Amino acid sequence: MEHNNVDIAWHPAFIEAIQLELEEYKDFLEFHSELQLTSEPLKIDCVIIKKVKDVVIKKNIAVIFREVNLIEYKSPDDYVSIADFYKVYAYACLYASFNNVPVTSLTLTFVESHYPKKLLEHLNEVRRYTVEENSPGIYTVNGDILPIQIIDNRKLLAEENLWLKSLNNSLDPLGILRISEEAYRQDKTARIMAYIDVIAKANFSAVEEAMKMNEPAKSLDEVLVRSGLVARVESKTRESTTLDIAQKMVNSGFSLETIASITELESEKVKSLFEQVK
Repeated sequence: MEHNNVDIAWHPAFIEAIQLELEEYKDFLEFHSELQLTSEPLKIDCVIIKKVKDVVIKKNIAVIFREVNLIEYKSPDDYVSIADFYKVYAYACLYASFNNVPVTSLTLTFVESHYPKKLLEHLNEVRRYTVEENSPGIYTVNGDILPIQIIDNRKLLAEENLWLKSLNNSLDPLGILRISEEAYRQDKTARIMAYIDVIAKANFSAVEEAMKMNEPAKSLDEVLVRSGLVARVESKTRESTTLDIAQKMVNSGFSLETIASITELESEKVKSLFEQVK
């Protein structure tokens, strides 16, 4: 459930999530977020370019990848419409034209948190394409010159695609703990703060429950770190650590009452943190 009155920046979190999913191939791929196509406001959510053209990507979400891979992402409350499909298809044609690359070197991927029923029916009945779910949640579209896939990230397997599957607003406390533990285990928390921030805001109640469930906390900052709210802060005094945590929560859009309750700081101290970001 989303935290009231807080804008959630899903797209930066998606960029971090897909980079985490393709971590094994980071030396072979370039990631471009919201790549602008023209002087007009035409932007592709994500473009992944192979730096080594003949490298084989075995990751399930990227087996269709060619040299240039265009990705459209929809937040959990949105979906890929038929109009969206044609818009992104047009972007692919524009990209090929503007960059003087063969259109056959491109692929299209659509990521959403819904089963794309209307779009798949359209592709099947109107475009006469065939669609196969070759892997849970990954629908491969056959019949076009471009390799195309549509991903329902809710149906992905956590064992294979933890980061993309968890990019939603319906996580339970165990899901929160799993993400935070994996980020901590891989020492990634500090560099995926956009992702963690979105997960915390979009699943506020689950985060609170996860904090209660977590095994005995040695300190307040340890609880918040392991719940995925903030990065680890080391070699600081207790008060300084708590203030750092409170400041990060202010920056992430949490209310004064919530911050004071969780950190046990006096309301006046929390107010002063809000004043610093005005």
